[in-house]
Amino acid sequence: MTATRDEIVRRTKRAAVFLGMTAGLLLLAGVLLGDGAHPWMKTLHVVAIISWMAGMLYLPRLFVYHCGVEIGSETSETFKVMERKLLRYIINPAMVVSWAAGLWIAWRFSLFGDLWFQVKLVCVLGLSAVHGYLAKAVADFARDEGRRDHRFWRFMNEVPTLLMLVIVTMVIVRPF
Repeated sequence: MTATRDEIVRRTKRAAVFLGMTAGLLLLAGVLLGDGAHPWMKTLHVVAIISWMAGMLYLPRLFVYHCGVEIGSETSETFKVMERKLLRYIINPAMVVSWAAGLWIAWRFSLFGDLWFQVKLVCVLGLSAVHGYLAKAVADFARDEGRRDHRFWRFMNEVPTLLMLVIVTMVIVRPF
């Protein structure tokens, strides 16, 4: 089922409102809390990352099982609902909050020039690209198109894990 132009416009407006509200709340928190905003932003960032990663690890696992059921079956339709809701209500908002809080922290503490942060940022961009690919896969599964086999999705399930390992290493160890 392809989205109509009106549906796409409605979704885009909703996303813009959510992004604007998130940015506004972060800015407000930064202004109101001043130097005290850092631990709150860090807390928000960590909680959002945990949520984002949980979804990024679970969604490909759903695909592993979804590709093993018959197209049009009740089970397939259930997987479609689970995948759409996981992406829309957990993964997407968590990614936005992770980026917003993370960029605020990086800006506040001038981290953009640090090599460890640059490596982390490249990996987070990679994780965001995987996110985009998984979002496309949700749409493909919803249309019963572009299915891949369970081996592909088992492999894709490991990609966010590998990126997460590098990201966490950069933040904790800061090897350079």
